[in-house]
Amino acid sequence: MNDTYDLIKKSQSGDETAREKLLEENSGLVWAVVRRFLGRGVETDDLYQLGCLGFLKAVEGFDVEFGTQFSTYAVPKIAGEIRRFLRDDGAVKVSRGIKERAATVKSARSALIAEMGREPTVSEIAVRTGITPEDIAVAEMATANIESIHQQTGEEGFTLESVLTDTKSEDAMLEKIALDQAISSLSDRETMVIRLRYFHGLTQQQTAKVLQVSQVQVSRIEKKALTHLKSILS
Repeated sequence: MNDTYDLIKKSQSGDETAREKLLEENSGLVWAVVRRFLGRGVETDDLYQLGCLGFLKAVEGFDVEFGTQFSTYAVPKIAGEIRRFLRDDGAVKVSRGIKERAATVKSARSALIAEMGREPTVSEIAVRTGITPEDIAVAEMATANIESIHQQTGEEGFTLESVLTDTKSEDAMLEKIALDQAISSLSDRETMVIRLRYFHGLTQQQTAKVLQVSQVQVSRIEKKALTHLKSILS
């Protein structure tokens, strides 16, 4: 942390080398924020450049004597720069490719429901469309109002939002950018359950069918995974 503060002081004094080193060392932080804005009709590289601009503004305005962690200060600045561009440019929209993919998924889902008399699993939709489960999730999340983050699940009433943050502020949520890294620390089975439940929006029963286990097992795995994530992120 002291090294970071030293670089910030040098950068604020006009040291371009220090500024470049700060940006290089924190590129992962910028990308973590940028990923939250993908699928809005703006090229990824452009979003990254906007993120870098927000990061450099954070460097310029950060007070090393204040006692706040730099990353906590920088994340809202990075996100704010991107949001400002999206708002001013009118680019808060979903790209044509994602809309077309979402339409394909919707059509396949309807056809499978008619054929099977039940809600199809993500795997079944993936087989029918040739679209990966992850891309199915991206398409559906980008073209629908996502509510699962606020929905309670399980006997303990967990919500993914409560794991991420204690408030509904987007900036507060963005400060929890370690979520991806935290999820990567879960077991393969726990990771799959969390992704199917909260990123794909499947119910516990649907998740159980995909994983070919009982709903009780899914509930136990989910509870354990969420408890682990909460302990890491709190």
